[in-house]
Amino acid sequence: MKTLNQINLLLRFSLEVAALIVLGLFAWTHFNGYIRFVLTLVLPIAVMVIWSVFAVPDDPSRSGQTVIAVNGMTRLIIELLIFAAAVAALYFSHLKTASFIFFCLIMLHYIASHERIKWLLHQ
Repeated sequence: MKTLNQINLLLRFSLEVAALIVLGLFAWTHFNGYIRFVLTLVLPIAVMVIWSVFAVPDDPSRSGQTVIAVNGMTRLIIELLIFAAAVAALYFSHLKTASFIFFCLIMLHYIASHERIKWLLHQ
């Protein structure tokens, strides 16, 4: 069970990094001029800051520490919005198969994280 949890944490980390990369690539390929450079840098950094700053205190899947404490439902919504943005970025980049695979991996992660989701919803 512990190995499965570690694999799921690795999957989650990989999905988070992939979401940041996808959002940066989306900005690079869909914008022109000066805004292209700004969004390619700022968008992933902003998402990374949001992801790390807003957390549920004592979340067992994280360090347990937080800068801005939010309830579990808010944290879950933040995560889902970021992942949905990455799926949409892939889809609108004409990478429909990649967006479907990414979506399936996200669902697999959340299915494997059902205990964490229950915990979040009770915070």
